[in-house]
Amino acid sequence: MLNKTINFMRWRKPFYAIALLFSLFSIGSLAVKQLNFGLEFTGGALVELNYSEPVELESIRQTLHGAGWGDAIVQNFGSTSDVIIRLASEDPELGNQIARLIQREDAEQDVTIKRVEFIGPQVGEELRDQGGLGMLLALAGIMLYVALRFQLKFAVAGLVALLHDAIFTLGLLSFFGVPFDLTVLAALLAAVGYSLNDTIVVFDRIRENLRLMRTSDLTHVINVSTTQTLARTLATSVSTILVLMSLLMVGGESLQGFAITLIIGVVIGTYSSIYVANGLLINLKLTREDLIPKQLEEVDDRP
Repeated sequence: MLNKTINFMRWRKPFYAIALLFSLFSIGSLAVKQLNFGLEFTGGALVELNYSEPVELESIRQTLHGAGWGDAIVQNFGSTSDVIIRLASEDPELGNQIARLIQREDAEQDVTIKRVEFIGPQVGEELRDQGGLGMLLALAGIMLYVALRFQLKFAVAGLVALLHDAIFTLGLLSFFGVPFDLTVLAALLAAVGYSLNDTIVVFDRIRENLRLMRTSDLTHVINVSTTQTLARTLATSVSTILVLMSLLMVGGESLQGFAITLIIGVVIGTYSSIYVANGLLINLKLTREDLIPKQLEEVDDRP
């Protein structure tokens, strides 16, 4: 625990402006560039192959490029001898054509076709809609949970912070063209959960200190509470990012989107827990009276 209280809320308004600018930038990127939806959401062919020996992915890419399929995504899957090929298309036979081409061109190795799948555009659209609905339901459930555990003003502040995190993360993914597939969607939900957990820890300390520090105003209580939880916040964030950086560097292409999304989510979630969620409590004019349960009026049943 730090002995000196850091005046976080002193810079609340400038950081509000930064958060607003980032949010507008993200919304603009989503509107102009949109998300780079992966095969699961757009539909197309998926081919999984197993080689008898480790294979260079670049040679497979060159083979596909020569056949006119230069947009195909080629990745290792589990090991250097297992390969997954993805290509957006509306042709149900494309997967079989790719598999036959690879078997014919790589005659030096034994190539086993493990699976060939085709995801139609209708299925991809349904997955996209269900993913968005799942995100909205998760946010609604979070707001209900925080409202029941704390108070409605805490719930509003926490929900706005989570929306800020989700919009900013999606905006960066859109701007840099990171493929948005089911693993990235899972990472986005995990990032929201991480940010919520961080926010809840600070909220819990604020609620506790509001009851203990009766002569202090809300701004001072928030500064004290955030300072008290700062060591825990930084330790969790740094350790999580170190793990994610390792995953990004050695996890292969199939996990890059997952790791990038979570790294962005952890960084922006830590920022929003301190400045967005806490700052909104001041704007919402949280008071000690808000934390006092309303007593039910006794009904006099006497005649």
